[in-house]
Amino acid sequence: MINKKLVKKGATLALALAITIPAVTPAFAASQNNNKIESVRFNGMQAPATIDEMVKTYTNATVDVKYINGKVKTFPLTYNYLFKSEDKVATVKGEKVPAGTPIDVNGNPIKDPSGTNGEYFVSDAPDSNSLLMPINGKLYMVTHYEYQTIDAAGQSAYGLVPASMSLTEMEQDKKTGELKPVNVEKIDFSAVDGLWIPCNGSLSPWNTHLGSEEYEPDARLFLNPTSKVRSQVETFSQFYFGDKAKANPYFYGYTPEITVGKNGKTSVEKHYSTGRFSHELAKVMPDNKTVFYGDDGGNTGMFMYVADKEKDLSSGTLYAATFKQTGTENGGSGDLQWINLGHATDKEVKDIIDSGITFNDIFETSDAPKEGFTAIKTYSNEGKVEYLKLKPGKEKAAAFLETRRYAAMLGATTEFNKMEGLALNEKDKKVYIAISDQSKAMEKDSTGKDPADHIQLPKIKAGVTYQLDLRGGQKDSNGNAINSSYVAPSMSGLVVGEDLPAADAYGNTANVDKVANPDNLSYSEAMRTLFIGEDSGNHTNNFVWAYNVDTKELERILSVPAGAEATGLFAADDRNGFSYIFSNFQHPGDEVEGKSITAVNKEELLKAVDEQIGINKTGGIGYISGMPSVTKMPKNK
Repeated sequence: MINKKLVKKGATLALALAITIPAVTPAFAASQNNNKIESVRFNGMQAPATIDEMVKTYTNATVDVKYINGKVKTFPLTYNYLFKSEDKVATVKGEKVPAGTPIDVNGNPIKDPSGTNGEYFVSDAPDSNSLLMPINGKLYMVTHYEYQTIDAAGQSAYGLVPASMSLTEMEQDKKTGELKPVNVEKIDFSAVDGLWIPCNGSLSPWNTHLGSEEYEPDARLFLNPTSKVRSQVETFSQFYFGDKAKANPYFYGYTPEITVGKNGKTSVEKHYSTGRFSHELAKVMPDNKTVFYGDDGGNTGMFMYVADKEKDLSSGTLYAATFKQTGTENGGSGDLQWINLGHATDKEVKDIIDSGITFNDIFETSDAPKEGFTAIKTYSNEGKVEYLKLKPGKEKAAAFLETRRYAAMLGATTEFNKMEGLALNEKDKKVYIAISDQSKAMEKDSTGKDPADHIQLPKIKAGVTYQLDLRGGQKDSNGNAINSSYVAPSMSGLVVGEDLPAADAYGNTANVDKVANPDNLSYSEAMRTLFIGEDSGNHTNNFVWAYNVDTKELERILSVPAGAEATGLFAADDRNGFSYIFSNFQHPGDEVEGKSITAVNKEELLKAVDEQIGINKTGGIGYISGMPSVTKMPKNK
């Protein structure tokens, strides 16, 4: 997510999509002699060129499916809606409310006090979707509603309104795979003090949803009663608890896990032992123990968690990476050394929080260099250099409540910029990670004033998608074995954006035929394809791309409305014999106003976005259909 969302007042709209892959009909299967699929190849679409195209969410891409007998069939892709976040489809205490309406600690829908008719808040930013494996024969989808851009009075509400998630029960057509929502319920976060800005998420190997809480409120600035952080957290607390005095920044910045029971009811727990930072998402490795994280923002870190037990993230060891640069070609490359930050259980960390601990209980501070103090620069404290000294006995509190700061003090790299989504390629033992904007702290420090300068890579505002190679037998920075077979000792550029020296006729400042500002990533094992969604102000229209890891072909498969962000990618290779790919988009029109667009009339474009979608009014969920089942592909292809 772009940091400007913390203050923007512009338009935001979200729309989700999915590529659904219906099963092959019996007649077609017979005509193919029941041959399995050998490979899948996406044929991309052109970038939109007219106002009509630039306003729509659409695809005219196709897919070539090659069967083992050598035959190839081409399938066109099309788009379908499910529901909008403004639609009154969610049931809350017997009342139908908009899907994107948040609920308070008592389960009541939260009203917008700036409204005139007692209306509820309605998030315009649906984000992550996880389509769970069938539970008792039913399909369920967890959806994030990330934030509220503006209130009914048109004022910025970002980060002030409690966030929410919903659980949607789906009806699936047994012949075509078509999905229809039959019930939507809001998920109760009262057991974990509410939900803070859930960005992307993932599905765990044990069929639970792992959410996120990004842009954690800074506990140091919170201590200043006149700070924006204090005001933000207290406003959030008033909306959620009905009491601003219950505000505590240490409640937020973790991985929430949502479990759906056999009866279709949800339970929620936050994993405090996974560390507190700007969680973009958590991606679990095939050992069911090792987890990699994105840390969104500027001057952020790379973190890894190794659980004590499989399928249980309630206790484990947290690590932070030190980046040791090895090259600048194709975006850049470097070795990763992992620093052990400590071990904890969720209960231990929550007990520390509930003790009433504050930032000043953990660190001593200085305004200038001082003996015994460590200079660091992180996303926290508004990115300013800090001089910190750990107080005696506060190692665990620092490691799990001030994870990024503590990591920097121990020598970990906190120079990553806009670290976003992650995806796993299980067969090749690779993790993909998106650096949406490779600039600022990832460039060489020309001032010589930063405490560290580990990363000195080329400036690429359009960003880079990296791959991390995974291995076992790795040791931490102290020479101790890491109990995982999925540790990343290195990373290197894979898909690189291209900045333009000047905007083109459509206002693009990055090459429109390459990925600009990769954000959400999702990988299909069956299709051997990495899907990349953009969060780009450098493309007038943002896109979803399909990158084949074998052929290295990159194809555009979706365009979202002008100024919108493509979010929430989620590839599900098999749900009752059908395959789906979900993705969301947000804030159509938002990034258009300041652009120099000569190919179309900019004012007419913005008017069309407002009239046809409803800027700042809603977000939506839908899917693209058209492909045969990829589950008929050979194993390990």
